[in-house]
Amino acid sequence: MSETVRLALHDDIAVVTIDNPPVNALSPGVPEGILDGIRTALTEPAVKAIVVIGAGSTFIAGADIKEFGKVVSGSATPADLPAIICDIEDATKPVVMALHGTAFGGGLEVAMGGHYRVIAPTGKVGQPEVKIGLIPGAGGTQRLPRLAGFALAARMCALGEPIGASAALKAGLVDRIIEGDLLEGAIAFAREVALKPLLKTRDRIAEITEIDTEIFSELKAEIARTRRGQEAPLRALEAVHMAHHPFNEGCRAERELFHRCLHGTQSKALIHAFFGERTVAKIPDLPKETPTLEIRRAAVIGAGTMGGGIAMNYANAGLPVIVREASQNALERGMAVIRKNYLNSVKKGRFSQEEMDRRLALITPQLSWEGFAEADIVVEAAFENMALKKEIFTALDGVAKPDCILATNTSTLDIDEIASVTSRPEMVVGLHFFSPANVMRLLEIVRGKATSKTVIATSMALAKKLGKIGVLAGNCRGFIGNRMVHVYLREAQFLVEEGATVEDVNGALYDFGMAMGPLAMTDLAGIDVGWRIRQESKHLERPGVRRPLISDRLYEAGLWGQKTGAGFSKYDEQRHPSPDPEVFRLAEQVAQEAGIARRTVTREEILDRCIYALVNEGARIVEEGIALRAVDIDIVYLNGYGFPAWRGGPMFYADTVGLPEVLARIEEFANVHGSELWEPAPLLRRLAAKGGRFNA
Repeated sequence: MSETVRLALHDDIAVVTIDNPPVNALSPGVPEGILDGIRTALTEPAVKAIVVIGAGSTFIAGADIKEFGKVVSGSATPADLPAIICDIEDATKPVVMALHGTAFGGGLEVAMGGHYRVIAPTGKVGQPEVKIGLIPGAGGTQRLPRLAGFALAARMCALGEPIGASAALKAGLVDRIIEGDLLEGAIAFAREVALKPLLKTRDRIAEITEIDTEIFSELKAEIARTRRGQEAPLRALEAVHMAHHPFNEGCRAERELFHRCLHGTQSKALIHAFFGERTVAKIPDLPKETPTLEIRRAAVIGAGTMGGGIAMNYANAGLPVIVREASQNALERGMAVIRKNYLNSVKKGRFSQEEMDRRLALITPQLSWEGFAEADIVVEAAFENMALKKEIFTALDGVAKPDCILATNTSTLDIDEIASVTSRPEMVVGLHFFSPANVMRLLEIVRGKATSKTVIATSMALAKKLGKIGVLAGNCRGFIGNRMVHVYLREAQFLVEEGATVEDVNGALYDFGMAMGPLAMTDLAGIDVGWRIRQESKHLERPGVRRPLISDRLYEAGLWGQKTGAGFSKYDEQRHPSPDPEVFRLAEQVAQEAGIARRTVTREEILDRCIYALVNEGARIVEEGIALRAVDIDIVYLNGYGFPAWRGGPMFYADTVGLPEVLARIEEFANVHGSELWEPAPLLRRLAAKGGRFNA
């Protein structure tokens, strides 16, 4: 028997315990160990039934995802889980699966191989494989409809949504909810069913009624809307649809679809993203034993869009937070937005009115510095103006306690210059939240030249406490995300000046999978915001190098984006965009004055110029050490800029295209548009020359 599975006898009931911490994943040896334990128990004459249970906090959280990569590369041969589950199902004595924590993916497939299932009240079951670009591959799409019906099975497999114990009982997926000790309850249940006829899940037909085509049509529409561009949800639906065929036939179809997904690019990209979120937490020069500061109270300067959202993060995590503003009107506007956001959550059933009141009570709005001396961290969220930020940090240096972290939410400005006005630059850090700050998962943690390791370690831990993905960045203009988005937006605007329509540019990137087109993103953020940032950084522009002109013209015309009803596009009251002839006229005027030849621009050029600009700048950022690794850039773009997860991020996408091909296209752009903008990054040249990858 496997070292991760053990067998014990409780009088007439055998108990097979899976003990593969931390989540009892189906690592090599675990499935075989479960089957060996059941087979051994079957040879014991005194045993009337068998209970399978997980040690620790969960049943089986799913497959060992690392093994998928080994299978694809040919370096590992997976266990024949479908056959093992069928062998469990063929047991001649009742097998009761006792579920707690999570029974996800392969864990639920194993559970459905039992003759009965009991569950703890807090247990959850699900088939979330689509979240890593896969579908259930061990009979899940065939057994689940036989237990719970087509409608629920299709939804669980195609959208990856788990359900709780009560819903599982109602659906017939489990047979009983066990209050109190799960093992004791499962053993008692096993004795109840010990002499009942055995019914294999694969032989059940009660729930396999005529397929409701409307259910599948509605799900396809939902997938097109919420899982745009993803293949696995549609393949999962296809597999579930096969459950009205004989079981073995359905399983053959499921396995073929599973392998098609497993060897496809999308699953590799999503698995890359899955592990990437864990990789970015590892900082090479930050030992695990680095001490951290305890964050018990926070303060935020600014109650605008960013400041209010940041304050909500602290309140949501149960931390009291002061919000300071310069005027009563600004303070009241900010608090009104916070209340509205919370109220929307209550209306949508995300939490109760009581929970809303509890969170609001943690936020203290004020105009003074009162209480700042007790704060463990202060986050400045004022306008992108260096003089203003220096003024604020000078004041903070005088009121904050010595071990208080002084953080700035700047998206572009020099952290070291901000820290220079304080007597404690080692306590200054960039915490760049993304808008809306109470929703977006990304938090760029920007390290200045003096920022202490304790402050970095504390910031990384705080990100996790706030429900964010913390990514460490070096100090430069725009850090990781905005330094790269600068060249992305630059090319989008150049393309409009050269003859592409706004709709062409937005459409090409949206169809690629971006959450929105680059010019739509500019309209959402505010053209006036970009204009102010450019004023702050004009001294950094290189003389004689082409820069976009169209956005300045829009600013001067008062076309600031969605907030004014028009920017690169026109917007109605529901903020739906439509083409604006005025933008076309301004683009023509800019081109004429700058001597830019207008022409027809292909969608291929739009896509390559925008995406490869990101890639080329990303390569420079890695080489300069601004990003620790290419995967850090990918995680920033997946979680902060709407890059499609199923493409893995800009650097992973370049790897899938092939770096020699990417380099050749960039060299072509350098020849046409100038090397001052398109000189290939040295790292890209080196990797392309030796057939390497950014994400090795």
